[in-house]
Amino acid sequence: MPQSKQSNTDAYSLILEAIDVGVYKPGDRLVESELAERFGVSRTPIREALQRLETQSLLERDGRSLIVASLDHNQMAELYVVRRELEGLAARLAAKHATEEEIRVLQDMVDADDALVNDPSALSRANRRFHEQIHLASHNRYLVQQLDLVHRTMALMATTSLAAEGRGEIAQNEHKNIVDAIAARDEAGAQQALQDHISVAFMTRLKQDAIRREK
Repeated sequence: MPQSKQSNTDAYSLILEAIDVGVYKPGDRLVESELAERFGVSRTPIREALQRLETQSLLERDGRSLIVASLDHNQMAELYVVRRELEGLAARLAAKHATEEEIRVLQDMVDADDALVNDPSALSRANRRFHEQIHLASHNRYLVQQLDLVHRTMALMATTSLAAEGRGEIAQNEHKNIVDAIAARDEAGAQQALQDHISVAFMTRLKQDAIRREK
């Protein structure tokens, strides 16, 4: 019996989420049979999901095995350059096109996320939801697709910049500035606020990597 499109999508989403939350880290080997058993899915959709993830450069070959890809310094820098520009554009378009309800949701998200500043993992998940909400508020499907790819690739980073001491509270203040600009319909201000937010996140990650190299 042929596998349904739904099961293929589920397998892809399950593996992607496992990478995103750190169950599988850069360099970890992914084995069809083990994944099928873990997720309760047959091997055909697992195989197709792995092929899709390899095509997206989220997995790479190590001999005959597939492993979770890792980003070197240059790849990380390239990713942040693209992310900064695309995220800034999303904020600019959100300031122009977001409905009042969408703006209220962003404000509620920021308020709720204040409680997570000392929990980097939870704040990282909330941060992802916040950015995705801005993407949707841009009302540009093509931009949303490109940002989805960027954020999938972000999953290849072993740690979150929000784990740096004091970064959670600072990031929350940056989020408030972004939402304030969107609510004020300040297109240029929203774009700049989000680009500045991404730049600080990149600098924080560079400092984390420098410390890690010293150990």
